[in-house]
This record gives sequence, structure tokens and C-alpha cells, in this order.
Amino acid sequence: MGIVAGLDSSPDFTRIVVCDTDTGAVLRQGYAPHPVETPDGAGRPSDVDPQAWLLSLGEAAGGGLLEGVQAIGVSAQQNALVPLDAQGNTVRPALVGGDKRAQVAAADLVDALGGREAWAQAVGCAPQAAQPVTKLRWLAKNEPENALRTAVLLQAHDWLVWQLLGRPVRRTTDRGGASGTGYWSAASGGYRPDLVELALGHQAILPEVIGPSDAAGTTPEGLLISAGTGETMAAAFGLGIGLGDAVVSLGASGSVMAVHPEALVDQSGMITSLADATGMHLPVVTTLNAVRTLRGAAELLGLPDLESLSDLAMKSTPGSHGLVLLPYLEGERTPNLPHTAGTLAGLRRESMKPEHLARAAFEGMLCGLGDALDVLRGRGVDVRRIFLLGQAAELPAVQAAAPSLFGAQVVVPQPADYAAIGAARQAAWALGVSQGTLDPRTPPAWQGAAAQVLEPGEELAVGQAVRQQFTAVREQTHPGAFRP
Repeated sequence: MGIVAGLDSSPDFTRIVVCDTDTGAVLRQGYAPHPVETPDGAGRPSDVDPQAWLLSLGEAAGGGLLEGVQAIGVSAQQNALVPLDAQGNTVRPALVGGDKRAQVAAADLVDALGGREAWAQAVGCAPQAAQPVTKLRWLAKNEPENALRTAVLLQAHDWLVWQLLGRPVRRTTDRGGASGTGYWSAASGGYRPDLVELALGHQAILPEVIGPSDAAGTTPEGLLISAGTGETMAAAFGLGIGLGDAVVSLGASGSVMAVHPEALVDQSGMITSLADATGMHLPVVTTLNAVRTLRGAAELLGLPDLESLSDLAMKSTPGSHGLVLLPYLEGERTPNLPHTAGTLAGLRRESMKPEHLARAAFEGMLCGLGDALDVLRGRGVDVRRIFLLGQAAELPAVQAAAPSLFGAQVVVPQPADYAAIGAARQAAWALGVSQGTLDPRTPPAWQGAAAQVLEPGEELAVGQAVRQQFTAVREQTHPGAFRP
């Protein structure tokens, strides 16, 4: 038996899990918060001194947490841009957010390359506000002196790996992290330095992209450090998803990702073509309105929390007595309706009851995510099992409706630090390959997460009828807006 550690440096904290290399069982855990600094309230991108990540890591690893550990994997927040000068010093604090000015920079980049289709062909998707390529454009336009000093480009997990290894000359990243930059193509597996120059105004050194089971190096103390990856890829790896699996994440906004054997080129802008941490691909589709829909409904009905909203919704029946809520409360990305508003249709005297509105909020949120799933299915992505993540996944109203509305088995894993577990699994893989005990093409077969499994059952036909009703209202209200 060996021991490995996985650390996840999120925007708000560092979590560390120490795991058995054979089974993946979590032996020890550590946690420490770290600050997120926003210099002003004018919508400027959040700025964070990367040293804060190291301080948090040290605190989380205190008390001998890493004693006996043979390898470490690093997961970190995606899209954080760490610009370095030629000597390896940070040019400015890391850019970790995206704001309206970043959105302007994204639109500027789209025009500069000749439109969304050109970007889709180049790197799989058009620039988005949070991506490093867009932050580079923002930097060049707003801080030209810092842009000129920028010689090396790293992301959060790249920088942490580099620091753990003692700042060697060689800097590395993985496919997953590279695929989110906006200047690496998941389809070709190579960088597009011309896009860096387009955004920044000049070339910069980019980290070497190493394989999923490769080691980035070894610390002076003899600890092997694996390639590392972004949080999304690490969480997928920690969950153990594979072909036929999708993950629906319920945050304020929602996202759907699935494992696919090849990169998807998407000219519509709905699919972000990411690579995963195993050599496969992770196409992602995002909706702007998920749990914010439920919170809005709870406030409207005077309910104190989402649990109360769920209890009320369970007093209604599938279809909400004809009420249909298009939950486009903050505009919407899938379909692309940035300036629209939500719609409540089907009001009749018998449907004007609180429980039906509560049910319509849950069904509207899930139907919107069902549309996102259909985008992937429409591109040939196989979806037979859906992992449902987020606190709202535990709500009875979500669990009652999701299987029939999604048309697939739904798995609700027990809450765990899946990104940190995925990083630990990557460390175990790299360690096994270095010792000659694991195949570099096959990750360690760790025990799957404990989970609740929900089947569509007899409700499948009812759920699909609800989806059809939702689709009819969407097409009447926004004809032609959605083409999966």
C-alpha cells in the first residue's frame, strides 16, 4: 500500500486529502481558507496574490498531514491567469475573475480573428470572459506596461506545481488546464501561439503540456508531483465518470459536461470543448439559471429556504397543473438569449396555487438543463447515466423530477472533495507508472463514490411530456433560438 495526497486550491480555500493508492480510501484530510481580494467595486477583475495560495496550502498541510506521502497531485481553480516576467516573478496579482470589461475584451477578440466560426476552428470555442486569452486582451488594453513585462503564462495549478518543485526551468501543465486557456486546441493537442500574440501583443513562453499519467517532477525531498489539472477535470476524475456518463452541476448557474472520445468543434458557442485528465474530452454546456431560479421562487412565495420550496413543490404533481416557467431570469446562454427575461405560461384559475408555482420552478430549472444535455446528445455524445452535483441535488423535488426529465438514470453522490480526490488519483497514477506497477494508459481503479441511484421508471413518459410542454412554450416565446 502506498499513500498519496491530492490538493484542491479553489477560489476560497485549500482542501487536501491523503489517500490509499490501491483503493482511494481517504485516510486524512486538511483544510484552510484563503483570501480573495477585489481591489474595487467597479467591476474590475478580482486580483489575488498567488502567495496566498501557498500560505493556505501550508496551513492545510500542517500537523504532519503529509507524513508518509509519496506523491502529490494538484487541482486548482480554472482560468486564473498568472503572468510572470522573464525572471519568474509575478508581473501583477493573478487575474481570477471575469467582468464586463472582460466581456468587451472577448467580443474584441472574436472580431479580431474574424468571427466565432474562426475561433471554433482554431480552439473549439469562441473566447469567454473568464478565459486566460481574454484576460490577456484585457491586460494589453488596460495595463500595457504589465503586458509588455509578461514573458511567461501560467494558470493556478501550473504555478502551484512549479512552486512545489522549487521553481525549475521546466514549467508544465496538463491537457485539461491547457484546454481552458483559449489558446490551446483540444482537437489538435497543440498551442496556438498566434492567438497569444493576438491577445497580448507579443509572444510569451507557455508551459509544456505533459500526459495524464506523467510526472511534472520530483521535489528536493523526493516527493513525486503529478501533472495537475483544473478543478472541473479533477472532479470528473474523482467521481470516476467515463463514456456514457454526464455530470449536471447545480450552482447558481448550471453546467452539463460529459466524457467523449473526441473534441467537439462548436460554431454556435454553446459548447466549450475541454480535455479531461485521462486523455479523453469533456465538452461542457452552461446555463445561466439554475439554483438562482429556485431562490427567486422561494423569495416570491415568502419561503425561508430551498427545503421549504421543495416541500411545497412535492404537494403539486408533474406538469405543475399546466404552469411552465422558462427560467431565463438573468438572460440565458443556452439558448443564447443574453437580454431576455423569464416567462411564466399556462396560468389558469386552477393552476394559480403556490405549490404549482414551486413545482414549475424545479421543472423549469431541470428542463433548461435538459436542453443543455440535448446540445451534447445532438452532437453524438452518449449520455446513459447522469451524476447530479450541488446542494440542491439533495432536495426531494429535484430527485423526484430529474430522472424522468433527463430521460436517464440519475446518480446523486455523497458530498465529498471530489476535485481533491481526483488530484490524489492522478498522483497515484503517476506514482504507479514511475514504479512500473501501472499502465500509463489506464488510471488506478479506485472504489466509486457512495451514491443514491434514481431511475426514470414509470414516470419517464410523464417527464417527457413535461419537456415537450416546456419546449412548446420556449418555441412560442423565442422561435428558432434553440437548435441543439
